Amino acid sequence: MAKHLDLEEQEQLDQIKHFWSQYGNAITWALIAVLGSFAAWNGWNYWQTNQAIKAAALYDEVQSAAQARDVDRLKRALGDMQSGYAKTSYAGQSALLAARSFHEADLNDAAREALEWTVNNGSDPGYQAVARLRLASLSLEAGEFDAALRWLNAPLAPPFEPLASDRRGDVLLAQGKTEEATVQYQTAWRTMSEASEYRRLVEVKLASLGVDVLAQSTEVSR
Repeated sequence: MAKHLDLEEQEQLDQIKHFWSQYGNAITWALIAVLGSFAAWNGWNYWQTNQAIKAAALYDEVQSAAQARDVDRLKRALGDMQSGYAKTSYAGQSALLAARSFHEADLNDAAREALEWTVNNGSDPGYQAVARLRLASLSLEAGEFDAALRWLNAPLAPPFEPLASDRRGDVLLAQGKTEEATVQYQTAWRTMSEASEYRRLVEVKLASLGVDVLAQSTEVSR
């Protein structure tokens, strides 16, 4: 009986050896690939987490400099953010915050530069849309109407399209194109949430142009 078992074990061992001689290398490389991928994934997650932590600390510096109205310090912090953490969401936030501070300090060239960086390098479509809207406003203030419209005519994240329509209306109205401006304001009003406070402002703009959108919408609903 013992001899019979020994023969069975030897046969199984021979089968294992044969299987391993045929497929051992493939299995080994497959395991290396799987374990390597797992290690790379963990490494990537660690790197991303580490980047986010450092970027958050630097964003605090951007906020502090903006609150202190320290322009030189703000420029340094923003430059560090853009050069070291451009792919984090904090970079876009920092650029928008810095642009507002630069604008308040009458440094419109610096504000434009920060906003254009967000449009060209930002990783968040929402921040990019806000940057385009603000660039359009800066261009409108400077009387650069064509430039303002160019910033607004690029595709934006859907939630920002009503705001873009409203801003187009402002530009067209400044150009004396009242009918076109009215169309844009009506589009903005129609596509904005009814709960939006900004929608009330669009109503005021339309009313100043002799358009009662509430009355029109009531007639349509009938």
